[in-house]
Amino acid sequence: MATTAQQNETLIEVSNLKMHFPVTKGVLLQRQVGTVKAVDGISFTIKQGETLGLVGESGCGKSTTGRAILQLYRPTSGEVIFQGQSLTDLRGEELRRMRRNVQMIFQDPYASLNPRMTVGDTISEPIRVHKLRQGAAVRERVQELLSLVGLNPGFTNRYPHEFSGGQRQRIGIARALAVEPSFVVCDEPVSALDVSIQAQIVNLLEALQDRLGLTYLFIAHDLSVVKHISDRVAVMYLGKVVELADGNKLYESPLHPYTQALLSAVPIPDPQVEQQRRRIILEGDVPSPLNPPSGCHFHTRCPIMIQHCVDEEPPFQDYGDGHFAACWRAHESATLMPEIAKAQFEAEAARLSSEIAKLKTSA
Repeated sequence: MATTAQQNETLIEVSNLKMHFPVTKGVLLQRQVGTVKAVDGISFTIKQGETLGLVGESGCGKSTTGRAILQLYRPTSGEVIFQGQSLTDLRGEELRRMRRNVQMIFQDPYASLNPRMTVGDTISEPIRVHKLRQGAAVRERVQELLSLVGLNPGFTNRYPHEFSGGQRQRIGIARALAVEPSFVVCDEPVSALDVSIQAQIVNLLEALQDRLGLTYLFIAHDLSVVKHISDRVAVMYLGKVVELADGNKLYESPLHPYTQALLSAVPIPDPQVEQQRRRIILEGDVPSPLNPPSGCHFHTRCPIMIQHCVDEEPPFQDYGDGHFAACWRAHESATLMPEIAKAQFEAEAARLSSEIAKLKTSA
C-alpha cells in the first residue's frame, strides 16, 4: 500500500495529448479526406496510489486515451510522463522494458484472451518475456497470481472457453499483474459483466490496490461504479476533458452542464428521492469527431449555451480546490440547469395531460 509521501507524488502526467486518426479515400491511390479527433488536447495528472475515474458517453475517446497513455497507440502529439520519463519518446527495447511498469485490463474478457492458450500460458507469457522467473518458479508464480485474484490455482491447464465472463476477467487481471506493474489502465473492466459480478470485480480491484500499492486509470461510463472506486473523476466529451474534480465534490456540485446531465440520469435506490429528482434531458446527437463544433464542443446540445460558447473554446481552469471545468457559464450552471430540468418536467407533464384528455374525449 502506498505511503502518504508516495501518494503526494505524481506518477503519470498527461500534457496536451492528441490522438487523431486520418480518414482516407481510394483503393490504390489513397488520399486523406479528413481527420477523426478521438482525443483532442487533454491534460491531467495521476498521483501514486490514486484512482482517477474517466467517464463519458460511448465514443468520447476514453479508451483511446488509455491506449495512447500506454503507447499502444502512438499519440499524434502531446506528452505522457511516467515517473519523470517521457513514454512518448521511447522506442523499441526501451519501450518494451517500460511496459513492465504500465499494464492494461481490457474491456472484453471474451476477446482479450487467446482461445488457443491455456490460462497458465496466458499468465506466464509476460513473465517469460520480461525474464522475471525461470523454470518451476514460473508455474509457482502463475498459481500465486490465480490465488491472488480469487481463482483456483489448479486452473492453469484449462482454456478460456471453460470459464464464465467474471472468471475470464480475473484471468485478465492476473495477466496484467504478472509483471508487477505500478500503473494499470482499467478499460471498462466491468461493463461486459452482470451487475452482481461487477461488484465482485470492483471490490477485487480495490483490494489489490491496497495490497500492492497500485495506481489506476479507471475508464467507465457507469457513474455509480466510478463513484465507488475513484478518488478523482474526469469527465470527457468529444475528445476533451470538460471537468475534473475530487469524486465527492464532482457528484455534489458539478460545474459543467454535461456533467450535470450525466449525473441526473444516474438512478437513485430511494423511491422518494427518485420521485422528486428532475432529469436533465440533452437534445440532439453527439457530433462527429470528424467534424467537431466550433468553440465549446458541447454547445450544440447545451441548454444554457450563449454566442460566446460558439465563437471561442472555454479554457480548462481551476474553480477552487482542484475543481477544473471548461465552461464559460460554470458559475451560473448550478442555478440554471435545475431550472432547465424543471421546465422539461413541466412540459412533459403537460404533454401527458393533453394526451390523456384526448383519449378520454375519443372514448
